[in-house]
Amino acid sequence: MTRPLILHPDRLFPTDPGVRAIARRLYQSVEGLPIISPHGHTDPEWFASNANFSNPTDLLLTPDHYLFRMLYSQGIAMESVGVRPRQLGARTQSAASKAVAEPRAAWRLFAANYHLFRGTPSRLWLDWVFAEVFGLKDCLEAATADRHYDQISAALSTPAFKPRALFDRFRIEVLATTESPLDPLHHHQAIRSSGWGGRIITTFRPDPVVDPAYEGFLGNLKTLSDLTGKDCFNYAGYLEALRRRRGFFAANGATASDHGHPTAATADLSPREAEQLFALIARGDADDKQSELFRAHMLTVMAGMSLEDGMVMQIHPGSFRNHNREVFERFGRDKGADIPGATDYVTALRPLLDRYGNEPTLTVILFTLDETAYARELAPLAGHYPALKLGPPWWFHDSPEGMRRFRQCVTETAGFYNTAGFNDDTRAFLSIPARHDVARRMDCGFLAQLIADHRLEEWEAAELAVELAYSFAKRAYRL
Repeated sequence: MTRPLILHPDRLFPTDPGVRAIARRLYQSVEGLPIISPHGHTDPEWFASNANFSNPTDLLLTPDHYLFRMLYSQGIAMESVGVRPRQLGARTQSAASKAVAEPRAAWRLFAANYHLFRGTPSRLWLDWVFAEVFGLKDCLEAATADRHYDQISAALSTPAFKPRALFDRFRIEVLATTESPLDPLHHHQAIRSSGWGGRIITTFRPDPVVDPAYEGFLGNLKTLSDLTGKDCFNYAGYLEALRRRRGFFAANGATASDHGHPTAATADLSPREAEQLFALIARGDADDKQSELFRAHMLTVMAGMSLEDGMVMQIHPGSFRNHNREVFERFGRDKGADIPGATDYVTALRPLLDRYGNEPTLTVILFTLDETAYARELAPLAGHYPALKLGPPWWFHDSPEGMRRFRQCVTETAGFYNTAGFNDDTRAFLSIPARHDVARRMDCGFLAQLIADHRLEEWEAAELAVELAYSFAKRAYRL
């Protein structure tokens, strides 16, 4: 016997009937607002080619590290759900490819283990996609796996489910992708020259050329030199090359940069100190401490460049990337093995803030994976420095409870207006409206409680609901 798939209209709202009624009214006023998606990792090629997606597994399962990290934690091999090992030589790759499950077999295994996602945001997002995007009526489980696979596959083959059609259906006003500074941005150029009206913009992610620990770093400097005609093994040439690439990204729509450093450490070295350190970095002779100092200095340099060119600066620190060495060596980056760590902001950001924190025309959006920093460090910092805003709950905390904790911890000190609205930060395109719906519901529930506590009037909360769902992100990212 299959079980019906039910999306309760009052899901995520407060349980008190009176407060729930207020939340429902607020939500109804923002439910249909356009989506601003100012930071994420969807593939611009989807929108450049506008080709039909191939099958449910390749669209919904294998790109989503939220899903296969949970499956992997239960002993389910990544190959068995369709994740391919990276290129390790023709013979090795050929043998590895044979072990990768075909899409339907991977989907069946996923369906049989869908119960593992009970209580997780992934379950919320996927159930929304199944019900609202594909019109499925039954829960995903082993008994419904083939039926769901066939129904989704049939839909994906139609014009209504091409990437651009879904972009319009989801009421996305703007969507930002994220690219390396070495990316030629051909897909973004193809989108703009196609005549389609959808707004897809890029984001400048300089980690491959500012983090000495990034794999292939010295080769990346050589590529940066070739792209810009500047000697990137010379500090002055390196800085000029970065300015040129930022300008190239801005010409292709970028309004923001993004920095995924291990820590939030910043430094403000003198020109001579920076040149000497860079000489070590460019020779590949720097130790871990010197590499961290260089990353720290480059965050301050990038803040200065943002002040020059107007790009918003995002800092996403605190993740131990590729914690599982075996998974990284076999499958590469972004395979669910990034683990949060404790993160300092007060002392770490002081050099950057001493230099640029009082600049009202600079916007630095801070994110964290360390929730203990919300009330103690991040809210007081953003509640004081003109340059700072707080990004929404990120990654492991992009969840109903994570959103509630964020609002409870930061609002009394930073207020609402020192936050940057919501962004979905996803590779999973079809989950974008689902994630925004969760955020809108949670914010309306939080506002409803403030009304019930007589801390806000309902007209104020109605204005804030629109700001949180739409306007804050549009302003913060200069869209």
